[in-house]
Amino acid sequence: MYNKLVIFLTFLFFGFAQAQQLNCTVTINAERLPTPNQQVYKTLQTSLSEFINKTDWIGSVLKQNERINCSMYITLFSHNSDQFSGTIQIQSSRLIYNSTYSSPVFNFNDKDFNFRYTEFEPLLYNPTTFESNLISVISFYSYMILGMDADTFQFAGGNPYFETALNVANVAQQGGSKGWTQADGLQNRYFLINDMVAPTYSDLRQTTFQYHTGLDIMSQDLKSAKEKIKSSLMLIGKLNSVKPNAFLTRVFFDAKSDEIVSVFSGGPTITITDLTENLNKVSPLNSTKWAQIKY
Repeated sequence: MYNKLVIFLTFLFFGFAQAQQLNCTVTINAERLPTPNQQVYKTLQTSLSEFINKTDWIGSVLKQNERINCSMYITLFSHNSDQFSGTIQIQSSRLIYNSTYSSPVFNFNDKDFNFRYTEFEPLLYNPTTFESNLISVISFYSYMILGMDADTFQFAGGNPYFETALNVANVAQQGGSKGWTQADGLQNRYFLINDMVAPTYSDLRQTTFQYHTGLDIMSQDLKSAKEKIKSSLMLIGKLNSVKPNAFLTRVFFDAKSDEIVSVFSGGPTITITDLTENLNKVSPLNSTKWAQIKY
């Protein structure tokens, strides 16, 4: 009996340990809704938090400090029976080597988040079947977070996760909800994942890898780090010549623009006239930020 108990607890612990790849904070904002029953939103928030943080997304055990810190902020605009609609803001970050600094990696606002949910219903991810739009959207962004994080450590390191996200997106089209097809707009889930895996955007993914490699050596050689980060950002100019104002370029700068200003506004001086010219060309929407770079 004792041996059986030990075996059971061992498998229980191992299963729990495996299902810890994301350290995600989920927030449900229902302030715009007149419904006095707030309990369903609290239940949904708890259920989503447990779903994201306890699902084994990648089949490998990560240590506490290896788990990806992220957040999903859901703002609800309408709620009728079991039907909900709103937006979801996804953010993730990763620690920089030899520091306590977390660098923003992903910052995306999905404005087409419509789903059905009944309080206390189980949330389970099945890679081969469509369960609900709620599960599809959350699973999709969980894999996007994993993929974008992996890309910061190795060029195209996120491929396995992006391939799974693409599969989630393809399966989710069965549900008929907005955001999964190219007919639903130019800056939705469909284009986010299809562009990410397209060879056309390999320079942007190379930028992501080299940029974070530069951040990781800042504690050793600040000037060399800044040169490496500058070099990585210049690569986006190549992409811009082929795909001006690309959706993925905007996604990159939505996460990185403030950090870029900070990196190049202090420390040892390097030549950045060509960098600021390039930044203004590839991301003109952030021109006021680029003007703040002091050197």
